[in-house]
Amino acid sequence: MKTIEFEGVKVALKQDKTGYVLALSIHPDDVPMDLLRDFVGARYQVVMVRLDGNEKPMDRQEEFQGDRSIKIAAILCKDSQFWAYLYEDAQIMQENETEATEWLKNYLVVGSRSELKTNHEARMLLDKLERSFNSWKTKS
Repeated sequence: MKTIEFEGVKVALKQDKTGYVLALSIHPDDVPMDLLRDFVGARYQVVMVRLDGNEKPMDRQEEFQGDRSIKIAAILCKDSQFWAYLYEDAQIMQENETEATEWLKNYLVVGSRSELKTNHEARMLLDKLERSFNSWKTKS
């Protein structure tokens, strides 16, 4: 069985009475001749892999973990119990969100919490910190 391979960019997604219609933009040099020759209405089995900025297949699970970590970091920094946890351990001088945020960025070695989306090491540190904080909360 011969397969057709090409790179496409999602340009539109809409819904009609038969389902969803996906529009892809394909560079003229990449359009497979077999695709051009096939009649409109030809059916295909499609396998797609999203590419990252380095032209490598993207790990979608990794992407979602990054989003989750960003949310956790924001929640921790707004949590007065987290401030108390850091203050008790002499990590911050004042119990407030600004101090907690700055401390967390330094602890994770990131310039912004948004870097958690792609920084695996920082996410691992955050997970460890969250476990420690949750353990402290149950003892307090």
